[in-house]
Amino acid sequence: MISEEQFLTSVFWARELPPDEQERARRGITFRTIESGRYFIHRGDRIDNWIGVVSGLLRLGSITTSGKAVTYAGLPPSCWFGEGSLLKDEPRQYDVLALRRTQLALLNRATFFWLYENSVAFDRLLVRLINERLGQFIAQVEHDRTLDSAGRVARSLASLFNPVISPFMGTQIEISQEEIGLLAGVSRPVANRVLQELEKAGLLRSEGGTVTILKLEELRFYGE
Repeated sequence: MISEEQFLTSVFWARELPPDEQERARRGITFRTIESGRYFIHRGDRIDNWIGVVSGLLRLGSITTSGKAVTYAGLPPSCWFGEGSLLKDEPRQYDVLALRRTQLALLNRATFFWLYENSVAFDRLLVRLINERLGQFIAQVEHDRTLDSAGRVARSLASLFNPVISPFMGTQIEISQEEIGLLAGVSRPVANRVLQELEKAGLLRSEGGTVTILKLEELRFYGE
């Protein structure tokens, strides 16, 4: 079983729970590491955990019948996901791929449902996350239909720093141009060009595989 210090550092939402519920959650957490380029979940898999990203970066997406990779979201550190599949007791609808070596925190099904049925604080957290994620997906559909490549790259980067979905991201992330391209649905050269454009605009700084966000709000609305 993980230590209390490791638990509170890795599982941000536990801080919202009273002590007895924190202890129940801590006993239900395990850790797992996924190497870069490996799938953690395939479409159609059933999952038995609520999943949190401790470090690294995941891509939520699917492969079309023609073999094209489609990205729906990037899942950065402090992001938790998979509650929908647990609550509906259905197979996963999307693939989850590790874009880099990623450590995950897994809350087992039994503990998840105990908290869901007994903890007001946990239920409020779930409502916030589900509501925010729904808004994010609706916005992405709009962006894919109305924005050019520069706008899509900017919004994809900004989405990684959502304060509700991934509240402990800070202002910096280790991410390559290729990974940015995968998240935004553009080629690596296009991602490189757009990063330079955004850097010249003073919205971010990109160096050595690290992106530092300087003006998050402007990045969120870039291209309108």
